[in-house]
Amino acid sequence: MDDCQGCPAYCCFKADGAYLLITACDINRLARFFGITDGEVRRKYMANRHSLQVRDDRSCIFFVPGDAPERCLVYEARPYQCRSFPHGEPCPYLVPPGDLI
Repeated sequence: MDDCQGCPAYCCFKADGAYLLITACDINRLARFFGITDGEVRRKYMANRHSLQVRDDRSCIFFVPGDAPERCLVYEARPYQCRSFPHGEPCPYLVPPGDLI
């Protein structure tokens, strides 16, 4: 994803009233990635039945701060909502505001 070079990673932070929807398939993918059970993923990484935990700064628990392009600890196993972002639209964090339609 060359388009993501220089990305500010705003999408890795929880906005007010939002949550990262986690499906059973996402949980299973994360479990395989870590070599643990689905139940362990739920206990270790879930905030509630449908969402991952976030840190005090509201970043995703799998977000790696810094300038490195590899900012997601679980990139290969990231949830569907992350995989599909920006959902067929230009990334709002990379496109100048005047260029958005």
